[in-house]
Amino acid sequence: MFSQIFFIFLLLCASFCAFHISRSDFRRRIIPDVYLFPLMLTGLILISFYNWPIDISGATIGATFGYFISAFTGFLFDSYLRKHNPDAVAPIGMGDIKLIGIGGLWLGTTGLSIALIIACLTGGLWARIKHQRYIPFAPFFILGGILSLIGVTFLL
Repeated sequence: MFSQIFFIFLLLCASFCAFHISRSDFRRRIIPDVYLFPLMLTGLILISFYNWPIDISGATIGATFGYFISAFTGFLFDSYLRKHNPDAVAPIGMGDIKLIGIGGLWLGTTGLSIALIIACLTGGLWARIKHQRYIPFAPFFILGGILSLIGVTFLL
C-alpha cells in the first residue's frame, strides 16, 4: 500500500518538474537545474525500485547515449554556425542537452529515439506554423517522451 502511494507521489513529482521545465523553456528559453535534477532523481528511484519498462542498464546506456548525441550534435551545429556567422546563437543549450540525457534515463535508447523523432516533428511543425526561427525544445521533447513512454509500455 505504501509502495503504491510512494509510486504515485514520484509520478506526481515528475509531472510537476516536467510542467515547470516546459513552462520555463517556453517563456524564458532556459531550463533551470532546480527542476532537472529532481526529475533525474525521480527517474533513478523509479527505475531502481519499481517495475519500470526499462531496466537500470538500459537506462544508463540511454542516458549516456542521449547526453553524448545531443552534445555532439549541438557542438557540430554550433561550430558550423559560428564559422559562417560569428554572431549566431547556439542552436541547442546545455539545459536541452541535460534534458535529453535525463530523457534517455527515463526511456532507454529505443524510447529516446522515438521521443526525439516526435519532438523534432512537432517542434518543426510549430516553428513552421508560428514562423519562428528558434523554438523552445523542452515542451516538445517532454510531449514526445510521454508519448514514447506510453508506446514503449503498452505497444512494444
